[in-house]
Amino acid sequence: MPQPELNLVDMQALDSNKLAADRTLMAWVRTALSMIGFGFFIYELFQVIQQQSTVAALRQQAPRNLGLTLTGLGTVVAVVAAIQHWSYVGSLRTDRPYKPWNLTFIVAWLTAIVGAMMFGSILLRSGPFG
Repeated sequence: MPQPELNLVDMQALDSNKLAADRTLMAWVRTALSMIGFGFFIYELFQVIQQQSTVAALRQQAPRNLGLTLTGLGTVVAVVAAIQHWSYVGSLRTDRPYKPWNLTFIVAWLTAIVGAMMFGSILLRSGPFG
């Protein structure tokens, strides 16, 4: 059954909800970028320290494992946040299909792609970031 046309107050409330959802997605993207960046930084920093050190490290894989964990978690956070955003904003108006291709949504997916590339780079110890 089609929904009736919305009045001005309802349209403003709908726009307000969409903007709030965009702000929430932006917060998740910032969190994901922080996790990805911090994980990659830890991996690279301790890799340089281990190469320059004359003493053998007790747990040589620990920085790599922490870097993998943080970059993987940041990537998953970006993907899940984008999917949740799509689902929530799409449910606001069921009579019209939602087109989420705004800048925030695109940046969320680009963050996930870069995070996946960094994860692969750390995992394989090569690639665009290794």
